[in-house]
Parts: sequence; C-alpha cells; structure tokens
Amino acid sequence: MNHLILGLVCAILATASYAFFSVKSTSSTLDEIALTIPDITTNIEQPIKLPDTNNTLLETSTTPSKASHKPSMQSLSTVWQEHKIKPGESLSAIFSKNKLSKSDLHKIVHANNIGSQFATIRAGKSLMIGLNIAGELSHLTYKKSPYEELKATRLEDGNFNVELSLKKIERRISSASVTIHSSLFVDGISAGLSNQTIMQLADIFAWDIDFALDIRENDQFFVLYESLYINDKPIGTGNILAAKFINQGHPTTAIRFKDPTGKTSYYTPKGNSMRKAFIRTPIPFARISSRFNLKRKHPVLNRIRAHKGVDYAARTGTPIKATGDGKITFRGKQRGYGNVVIIQHGQQYSTLYAHMSKFRKGQRRGSHINQGDIIGYVGQTGLASGPHLHYEFRINGKHRNPLTVSFPNSNPIQKKYKTAFLAQAKPLLNQLESLNKTQLAQKIQ
Repeated sequence: MNHLILGLVCAILATASYAFFSVKSTSSTLDEIALTIPDITTNIEQPIKLPDTNNTLLETSTTPSKASHKPSMQSLSTVWQEHKIKPGESLSAIFSKNKLSKSDLHKIVHANNIGSQFATIRAGKSLMIGLNIAGELSHLTYKKSPYEELKATRLEDGNFNVELSLKKIERRISSASVTIHSSLFVDGISAGLSNQTIMQLADIFAWDIDFALDIRENDQFFVLYESLYINDKPIGTGNILAAKFINQGHPTTAIRFKDPTGKTSYYTPKGNSMRKAFIRTPIPFARISSRFNLKRKHPVLNRIRAHKGVDYAARTGTPIKATGDGKITFRGKQRGYGNVVIIQHGQQYSTLYAHMSKFRKGQRRGSHINQGDIIGYVGQTGLASGPHLHYEFRINGKHRNPLTVSFPNSNPIQKKYKTAFLAQAKPLLNQLESLNKTQLAQKIQ
C-alpha cells in the first residue's frame, strides 16, 4: 500500500515538474495538442436521420464560444470516466450523481448555440466525463449518433467551449430481391434488410397494399436503398431510392424524387404520387378480428347488429395513426364505442377510431391532424370483448368498407420537374428490372 501511495505522489510531482520546467516554446503548442478521448460504444439507432446533403456529410462544424479558446494547462492530465445514461435521467441529475459543479453545467449549456444540445441526452447512450488533477470537470463528451459528437472543453478563464463534431458519411447503393414465404419482416431480414428499410418499404406502399391482409406467399419485392458508411464501416441504412412490389401478381413501382424546392416524395414511373389522400390501415401489420359486415352478430350484445367498420386486434397501448389529413371534430366518450376520435377530412370524408385506452396528449377538438399522426392508443373501453381498434370510414356520412373503398389520389409531380424526374428514374428502373430478371432466371434454374 505504501508503495502505491509513493508511486502516485511521484507521478503527480513529475507532471507538475514538467509543466514548471518546460520552456516557453513548448507551451505555445498547447492548442495543437490532440487529446485522446476513448471511443464511446453505442448501438446504432434506427432510423438514422441525416442532414440534407447530396453525397456526404462533411467535416467538423463548430460554433465557437465568445471566451478565450485556449484550453486549460490541466487538460494534459485528464482522468476519464464513463456514465451510462439511465431512462428519465437528466443532465442535472448526472452532474449531481458525479458531484460535478452546477455552475459548470450552466456554463456548458449556455456556452454557445450548440451547448443546449447537451440537454437532449438519451437513455442508453454514454457521457464521457473528463476531470483534471484538481478534480474539476475539464471535458464532457456525448456521442449523439454514429456521426455526431458533442464536446465541451474547459478554457483557462473557467468557461467552456462547446463544439459539434461531424464525421464524413459515404452513401452506397445496395439492393435486395425478396420472395415472401413467411412474412414481410421475416423474409426481409433473411435477405439482409434492416428493420428501418422494411418499415420504409411498408410506408411507401401503405396506400396500395394492406400488409396485414393482402400479402400472399410468393409475393415479391425488389428494392434499391442507401447503405451508410464511416471509414468503410457500416453504420446503418438510409433512404429507399426505388422499389417494386408484386402483390398477388399486380406490380407497383415507386421512385424517390426530391424537387429543387427540397420536397421529397415517392412517385410511380409516370410521375403520379404514391401518396393517396388516405392510408389503408390505421395500425400497420395489425390482425383483422372483425370485418365490415352489416349483418354481424355482436360479440357482447349477442344479437344481430351491423358492423359498420373494421376491427384491428392489437395490444393495449399500441399507437393508432390518423389515416388522412384533417381536423378533429370529436374527442371523448361515445356510448358503446368508449373513447373515440372522429376526424373530418375535407367536406366529403370522415373517419372514426373507437375503444381507445387513452388519447394522444396535446390534441383536442379542432386540432389539425396530418396523415400518419398518432391520435391515441388501442384499448378496450366501451362495449369491447378485448383490446382492439374499431375503425370506420364514411363518405358524405355513409359508412363504406375501409378495406375496399377507393381513395382519391394526391397531386402528381409538377410539370416543370417532370423531365428531371424521368431522367433520374430511368437508371433506377433499369436496375429494378435487372433484379427482377435475375430473380426469374434463378427460379427457372
């Protein structure tokens, strides 16, 4: 034990002696000293959201603090410790647990317009805490994503400089050909696709295909998508560039296009929007427990009672999405329907969502809703034999079968962008066709 204490004392004296006896010429290079910060291991989050760039995300982007940028002399002897962020844990709580100064926390968050990003830490990630020989916070590092890292460094005047470091990302085009034997997810993952890419695919074709009802064995899809790399190491997947889905023998093709105004959407090869005024189902991949039937026997009342909608069985708490843009005209309890939301979509159309366990916070009667917004959660309120969503679709007040009703289309691509779209779509369509031919050739063999 005495030897250990003696060793530590000697190490501290050696560091102090070096700083004291160093000549002035070496002290002038402190700004050039690169601190070695341990790599923070984190799981790749899906989906990965990238800034709007054409090919790569470039170099470091920083906003300097107004204070002096000269780091403290004590940064030469930094002791690092890792703090794993727990669910519900704030930056203030982390500072308290690690006995760090709340004054330093205030200085970091208000150092510049980047400092406030430290307040957006997420559970499961890590904070790297650097302490100087006096036990004060000298560095704080947070890896926001595989390509973003926040760094706070103590300056000589006691303030902090905060910068956001961005790594260069390379996008490569990958492809997959999948024949469905089990399910969209199982066969997609077996083909090497990520959960993110499969969900993107389902979203793109959501207006035309009900993935809980319409999928059949031997359906096929072909997809071109971005694979993301940093220093030749894969970090996840990006956007789907083009896809073709053959459902029950009917092919549907989608091409991604971004117009000069920045609007991005998916279109058919002729330039018609894939987006419809309504998506087919309010709960993706949910099982249909009861169909539209005007002569159905009610499971609770035990008598014939028209079933003017479709029931989707799902676990309590499953999010429910609005199937179209509109305005909430009713939000509350409604007899046997329990907790209900009714959305009016223009003058002709309305949709009803019943038996919710609870409503989405922040919404009320009169709130404007976008297609795909969560409006509530599956439950069993009202007359319900189990947790499910009862969904109705009405045109001019008359109930229509949500599974078969024809939806109005959204606007096609603007004429002034049509030529650029067709030029961009052509090579992508050729690649999709090549995948299709390869798949056919493999079947023949």
